[in-house]
Amino acid sequence: MKRCGKLFDLTFSQDNLYQAYLDARRGKRGKRDCFDFEVNLGGNLASLYCEIHGGEYRPRPYYKFVVHEPKPRLIHAPAFRDIVVQHAIYRVIYDIFDRTFITSSFACRKGYGTHKASRYVQDALRCYAADDYILKLDVRKFFYTIDRGILRSLIERKAKDRRLVEIMLMFADCDGPVGIPIGNLLSQLYALIYLNPVDHFVKRRLSVRHYVRYVDDMVLIGLSRDQAVDYRSSIVAFIEKQLRLTLSKSTIHKIKRGVNFVGYRTWQHIRIIRKYSLHKFKKKAEIGDRQAVVSILGHARQTDSLPYLVGLVQKLGTISLPKYYRSHIA
Repeated sequence: MKRCGKLFDLTFSQDNLYQAYLDARRGKRGKRDCFDFEVNLGGNLASLYCEIHGGEYRPRPYYKFVVHEPKPRLIHAPAFRDIVVQHAIYRVIYDIFDRTFITSSFACRKGYGTHKASRYVQDALRCYAADDYILKLDVRKFFYTIDRGILRSLIERKAKDRRLVEIMLMFADCDGPVGIPIGNLLSQLYALIYLNPVDHFVKRRLSVRHYVRYVDDMVLIGLSRDQAVDYRSSIVAFIEKQLRLTLSKSTIHKIKRGVNFVGYRTWQHIRIIRKYSLHKFKKKAEIGDRQAVVSILGHARQTDSLPYLVGLVQKLGTISLPKYYRSHIA
């Protein structure tokens, strides 16, 4: 595998730091941290440049809080100046690593979101008989159990500039011997990098035609039951030995039962949103929370749930629908 060098100066050039600031401020211009950085923009960018090139840069302590989506997750929110540094890194290394990913690895890739992942699954289901099998797996506490030593070795396979790698791994540092913070921009890319060997193992060694992964959720489609059982054992052994991870759960069932994946319940000829999303939509629509309602409508836009959701909003009459939904739904 070809390794890329001379990345440090490119990543932390004055121009790339400024472009990274423009990326970082998107959607955050109303926040105090962003405003304080912008007040003395030139000085703050110059300070970052000097700290990084002088070997003195260290991320500031995270602001930590818990979210429930629906299960609780501890979020590490970085300071705005550290978001700028992460964007500077991301701008340079994203394409280098993205070229190594398989086309059915989704999440936090440009053009590879949940809608595309869900469409891939449904298209794959349609290639097989209803009595063929699906194997679905996910990793136990994935972000909290990533081995940072293994992550370093995977990053160094492509990036040989040690100064850059050291700064990259500052954003992987977390309390405890293993795990990376949830909340960093780079954590999303690290998740893709960390499970990339599994993707190539499934595609190259097991020769599975229809396989899809979204973060730590993996689905293998169009198997016999014996294949599903055998592949499950092989994948479990691979991730335990190579990545020091364990499975949270796995299921083997027939295609006619559909699959619950990336927020959708998908069958060969129908796709709907999950019950949790439906319940949340009803509550938000009843109190007239337009922002939440429109967000869930966007999530359901390419599903068979959309007519029901729009009809529910129209019946309640608590909010006005965006023009798209008024004009496209009878």
